[in-house]
Amino acid sequence: MQKTFILDTNVLLHSAEALESFADNHIVLPMSVIEELDKFKSHNDELGRNSRRVIRRIDSLREKGSLKIGVPTEPGGTLRIISAYESGQLPGLDYQVMDNRIIRVAYGLHCNKKEGEEVIFVSKDINARVKADALGIEAQDFEKQKINFDELYSGYCEIQVPSEVVDQFYDTDIMEVPGAVLYPNEFVLLKDESNPKHTALAKALEDSMVTHLNSKFDYTGNIKPRSKEQRMAVELLLDPTIHIVTLVGQAGTGKTLLALAAALQSTIKYAKYNHILVTRPIIPMGKDIGYLPGAKDEKLSHWMQPIFDNLTYLMQEGDGGGEDGKKAQKKVDELMKDGTISMEALTYIRGRSIPRQYVIVDEAQNLTPHEVKTIISRAGEDTKMILTGDPYQIDNPYLDSASNGLTYTVERLKSHAVHGHITLRKSERSALAAVAAEYL
Repeated sequence: MQKTFILDTNVLLHSAEALESFADNHIVLPMSVIEELDKFKSHNDELGRNSRRVIRRIDSLREKGSLKIGVPTEPGGTLRIISAYESGQLPGLDYQVMDNRIIRVAYGLHCNKKEGEEVIFVSKDINARVKADALGIEAQDFEKQKINFDELYSGYCEIQVPSEVVDQFYDTDIMEVPGAVLYPNEFVLLKDESNPKHTALAKALEDSMVTHLNSKFDYTGNIKPRSKEQRMAVELLLDPTIHIVTLVGQAGTGKTLLALAAALQSTIKYAKYNHILVTRPIIPMGKDIGYLPGAKDEKLSHWMQPIFDNLTYLMQEGDGGGEDGKKAQKKVDELMKDGTISMEALTYIRGRSIPRQYVIVDEAQNLTPHEVKTIISRAGEDTKMILTGDPYQIDNPYLDSASNGLTYTVERLKSHAVHGHITLRKSERSALAAVAAEYL
């Protein structure tokens, strides 16, 4: 049975491929959605690009017939555009609000549906879905590119094995773990069935084959991992054969600090890369403070202050006080001045080709799957990409822990040898930060 889906504007802005994502069902766009797309089309960000792509796609479909009556789509369904006045008035809603005009169309279709027909309102806006549900309309989130966050791949597992298997692993470079099904670069803790303290930490190569962690990666610069998860992260961050690494963890688990430490060591000490590029989405927490004065670099310095804090910490030789702190800051300034480290807003990354660079994308949980794809596809030869973030701290109003670009990348790339992932669980910043992350 075919269904009728009424799409909110945010669905099309989230994914330009949304019109092709509903199989052979009917898609309805209220005229208000077209008006909103028109407002976004001049923007230079991802929303503007998606708006223009959707508008061009709708325009191309006009060749197949009348959008008022309905035109066929490639998956076998139809698309039509309905004016708000055709669905009548609905008391209780302020029609100066664009969302309410869209919901009015959905309500009109819901009230006039045929026997057995399903009418579904699709929106990324939680409040819009609540309103629709309160009016008796079936409402759903846009499910494409969503993953089950509760079952997110952690990059690490424990396997109970006989005592002799643990001993055998210590005596060999590469070993097969019978019956194990492992992803490439997945970490494995081999546990003695009879003695839980008799263990061995290994990294998967392919299928059920495992090997030892590289002893050269026990440290990164002057940073020593404080947990086994951090040790696993360092292994991935320093291994040049792994071209993309995803780090997921709550505040204080060391994601950004470890990534920057590994970047400095790989670029300056090992000379594997020519430059370090650090970027993060420009999305404020809370109310925006408005326009910032100065040129691009001056504006970026405010958004990149967490990066500067970590770099200064890594450059310290003592406790960071007095002269030591000034020397550390001077070293950071020199690295920025000579181009070893550069910082860029994601707004300017489209169209670039980035070869032989160590790229860190911080706060990647605020990016859509399409935005992450755009960033990763910028990688040139010998470039390594690091995506870090906390899916519990999302400031993008239309993303959640299951639909953001970071967790989507983790699930989609887990079976590829170029990718490595680890979920960091313990906060190492301070006792206070650990308590806040767990209980607040």
